[in-house]
Amino acid sequence: MTGAQPHRLPRGGRVDRSTLLRCTVDGHELTGHPGDTVASAMLAHSVLEVGPSIYRGRPRGIVAAGAEEPNALLQLAGSYAEGMLPATTVELYDGLSATTLSGRGRLDPAPDPALYDKKYVHTDVLVVGAGPAGLAAATAASATGARVLLLDEQAKTGGSLLSEPDIRTGGSAVLGGSPAADWLDTARAALAAAPETTVLTRTTAFGAYDDNYVLALQRRTDHLGPRAPAGVSRQRLWHIRAARVVLATGAHERPLVFADNDRPGVMLASAVRTYVNRYAVAPGARIAVATTGDSAYDTARDLRAAGVTVVAVIDSRAELTPRAAALADATGIHVRTGSAVTGTRGGPRLTGVTVRALDAHGRPTGEGTETGCDVLAVSGGWSPVVHLHSQRQGGLRWDDALDAFVPSEPVRGQHLAGAVCGTWQLPECVAEGSYAGGRAAYETGHGPAPVTERPVRTAPGPVRPLRYVPGAEDGDDTHFVDPQRDVTVADIRRATGTGMRGAEHIKRYTSLGTANDQGKTSGVNALGVLAALLDEHDEPDGRHGRHGRHGRHEPDERDGRYEPDEDRVPGAATTPGDLGTTTYRAPYTPVAFAALAGRERGDLFDPARRTALHAWHAAHGAEFEDVGQWKRPRHYPLPGEDMDTAVERECRAARESVAVMDASTLGKIEVWGADAGTFLDRVYTNGFKKLKTGFARYGVMCGPDGMIFDDGVTLRLAPDRYTMTTTTGNAAAVLDRLEEWLQTEWPGLDVHCTSVTEQWSTVAVVGPRSREVVARVAPGLDVSVEGFPFMTFRETTLANGVPARVCRISFSGELAYEINVSAWYGQAVWDAVLEAGRPYGITPYGTETMHVLRAEKGFIIVGQDTDGTVTPQDAGMSWVVSTSKDFIGKRSFSRPDTRRPDRKHLVGLLPEDGATRLPEGTQLIAADVPLTPDEGPVPTLGHVTSSYRSPALGSPFALALVAAGRERLGETVHAVVGDTRVPVRLHGPVLYDPEGTKRDG
Repeated sequence: MTGAQPHRLPRGGRVDRSTLLRCTVDGHELTGHPGDTVASAMLAHSVLEVGPSIYRGRPRGIVAAGAEEPNALLQLAGSYAEGMLPATTVELYDGLSATTLSGRGRLDPAPDPALYDKKYVHTDVLVVGAGPAGLAAATAASATGARVLLLDEQAKTGGSLLSEPDIRTGGSAVLGGSPAADWLDTARAALAAAPETTVLTRTTAFGAYDDNYVLALQRRTDHLGPRAPAGVSRQRLWHIRAARVVLATGAHERPLVFADNDRPGVMLASAVRTYVNRYAVAPGARIAVATTGDSAYDTARDLRAAGVTVVAVIDSRAELTPRAAALADATGIHVRTGSAVTGTRGGPRLTGVTVRALDAHGRPTGEGTETGCDVLAVSGGWSPVVHLHSQRQGGLRWDDALDAFVPSEPVRGQHLAGAVCGTWQLPECVAEGSYAGGRAAYETGHGPAPVTERPVRTAPGPVRPLRYVPGAEDGDDTHFVDPQRDVTVADIRRATGTGMRGAEHIKRYTSLGTANDQGKTSGVNALGVLAALLDEHDEPDGRHGRHGRHGRHEPDERDGRYEPDEDRVPGAATTPGDLGTTTYRAPYTPVAFAALAGRERGDLFDPARRTALHAWHAAHGAEFEDVGQWKRPRHYPLPGEDMDTAVERECRAARESVAVMDASTLGKIEVWGADAGTFLDRVYTNGFKKLKTGFARYGVMCGPDGMIFDDGVTLRLAPDRYTMTTTTGNAAAVLDRLEEWLQTEWPGLDVHCTSVTEQWSTVAVVGPRSREVVARVAPGLDVSVEGFPFMTFRETTLANGVPARVCRISFSGELAYEINVSAWYGQAVWDAVLEAGRPYGITPYGTETMHVLRAEKGFIIVGQDTDGTVTPQDAGMSWVVSTSKDFIGKRSFSRPDTRRPDRKHLVGLLPEDGATRLPEGTQLIAADVPLTPDEGPVPTLGHVTSSYRSPALGSPFALALVAAGRERLGETVHAVVGDTRVPVRLHGPVLYDPEGTKRDG
């Protein structure tokens, strides 16, 4: 079953001709078979042209056969609408509908119904790439019993062997005297039978990170379309931690740069070979081949074997290698040596090319000859796929013989094999892969060391690079280097004309290599063009003068991108190796945000963390708010109460009797080790090394800039152990900061940090009657002022037999205790506290009441009363800053900016009308400043950070950051609420019980 597919070859290929699939591209119905991509189906119908170029609207056609495709981009329609997908990688399924794009996709506003998930795995050996080298590596590693994970982006394993004609039907790939197809079948069977080996096809490793941490995207059901089974994720994001990694990522062929080289019909020679052998599709009827090396001769041979006319091979080299000559003689194809294509014609599809001879310097000379053809298969050399290697900061070097960047050496825990190393010969790729896989497994403790050393590579056949072929009448404006960004040689010439010489500068000036293909086919060509253009600026008496005049780009050895050619001869022509590469960044190929999010969207976008007491809060009518992912009760309204009424009732209970709060969400980090005290002294602005065991201390943590980062109370449990508390929302960030300083600045300290937030339930008992309540709950505890001083803690056993750590800490200014127990017993202790407090009318309160109580006392909330620009001194907390020790951020306090007298200070505000509650964020202005927003910005003094109504004060109040606020106390300023000016009086930040008489009851 072939349908109307005029360019489908009558035999061969690796598609299932027994099944016919129908699809629609740009409104035209096409047919194909399982195993086809959209691109191969289009070519089978002689549909070569795709969407026009993004900026200039030039006609464009299919160029490649894989992820390196720059032109043929699709927007899929239907349930799983998605854009910017290369037609060369989208597998055909029945009913597929797509439109071709001009370099820009469209976001579908409809919700995505697909499922996406994630998986986290560890493996001994991860092999990336299932071509000959990768298969050999995985087979060797799995034979040792090691856990092996093999990834490949293709639908089947085999890599370049999938583009070979089967020797059993006339192909030429041989391994050890047998058909390569037999070797491939044997390798596949061995991997399938290995119990500890997993092979993932349709899976792209797109990011490589420290310690062999690799991210990979598996396309599980994309190829099934509407037939995808329900409940199965469309794509899966794999988080892989590997003891050893083998990169066998292959190489991409490069196009050639000449006038009108973007015309539909100009394709990569390797892609033409893939379409013929893998998909049984002839992209054209009369095909010319232009090359700088031997590999394109395989394409010419396979085209002839498939019955396709090869009009000529245009080879830049003056003399053929024995291999090329043998292929030419065997096929009878006309070869024109020492020549290059200098232009194309057609309207828009290619109908012919202009060929001219090259002089000794690679410049066109003489009259051009016209050659008719409908496809031009070009080969400008090969670029090893070094992206993942470079993402790990692996070094690169330029190899003149290969005309390519290759890894200079592997990074720790990584091995390389095959074309990624510049190894082109099939037997050598397999031998290299086998050695790398066996070595990687051995390094993880599996199997013996490989008997043989790494294979020696055969020197490649000579190439004659063509950086670009000048000679067009319109200059260089149709010599396309990056077709996806419409970047030409003329654009690069303009960049060098401004004085730019670095590859990164050229990239940003022209946008070259910034499209979704990341310059896979254009990157090295761009460097070659840049090198050629820079050589045009050489002095007449010697090339090395350019480097003295413009400055040679010397690499930073730390950037891991490339290494300079130390053997470069002064005066020699500039090579890409003299310029270095741009940075290879993840992802290697585009990854949908939906796949990165996985199931973490909608209701699952942010984890909902609940304390052990959550069910009680919900059952008793709590209104919740989200604080740092935690569901915290905001208030507990009784029937008929609004929030203000409920908060006023809760505040009165805390100030006049007793109230109870679930404080379990506070971050809790155990810091332990012989140097724990020294470490905390460096982290906090005040001292902790001399804190006595059994005592607690409030501390402030600053960033290197001296700004408040977090605060909390830390307990000293033992000489080498502390428990640090943090703000609820900042707990993870604090732990991350502690680990960063320990690992990067002070790795010699004997300190370990462990999050214990979820291991503890904390019940805060607050108010003048709290002592009686705690005495009932913990009868064995001396709760007197003398027996249990402020900022101390006691280990005890509660009346119900639960072991507890009770602290005398207050965030309200009232007498208060915090009872800390294992989260297993949280509900039991909460119930016990409520029962003990029943005679005193104990009242649960939430975060809104907590905010009122703490703000009345001038206690800050980091992130609300601070914004990353507030120092402890700004907050009126100089008392917490040590002058006798060093700590993170200390030196920033000596900066002129942090010592300015007009810095914003934390102050209290009292509305003079005694009634207006100021919205948080309200701007403050001087009383005599007119409101003239239409004439420009109105100068402000600061803004309101916290604002509440206080039952204790009998009026609203606020905290604010005000310029030189402490020098303005008693002054009246205006708060701008809408179009209204509200006079407010500046007060110290402590508005309730400034003497602290309530703290001890």
